[in-house]
Amino acid sequence: VQLQASGGGLVQAGGSLRLSCAASGRTFSRYDMGWFRQAPGKEREFVAGITSGDSTNYTDSVKGRFTVYSDIFKNTVYLQMNSLKPEDTAVYYCAADRVGLSMMEVTSYNYWGQGTQVTVSS
Repeated sequence: VQLQASGGGLVQAGGSLRLSCAASGRTFSRYDMGWFRQAPGKEREFVAGITSGDSTNYTDSVKGRFTVYSDIFKNTVYLQMNSLKPEDTAVYYCAADRVGLSMMEVTSYNYWGQGTQVTVSS
């Protein structure tokens, strides 16, 4: 499975961005997918995830602002980010094929995209 993340950019606080994670190689509809982010000097952290059954989970800091959803026909998972804050600035990564117990753990996933930069200015 190859994952291609895109959609990052520079946006002012309060703005919106939509990240995409396109999967190739296999149909990901049977996979749990996750979005993570890593800010400079910090560890990679869980942001949002979606199971093969379309159940979703979010870290507390993005609840009510971010939405994760999938388009199985396009083999793509999206992260809609609204009301962005400067603290959302990070490189965002998508991950696929959760094999670990927790959706929120970096080590739970077999495949990773290359990351896309999101910068939110104040």
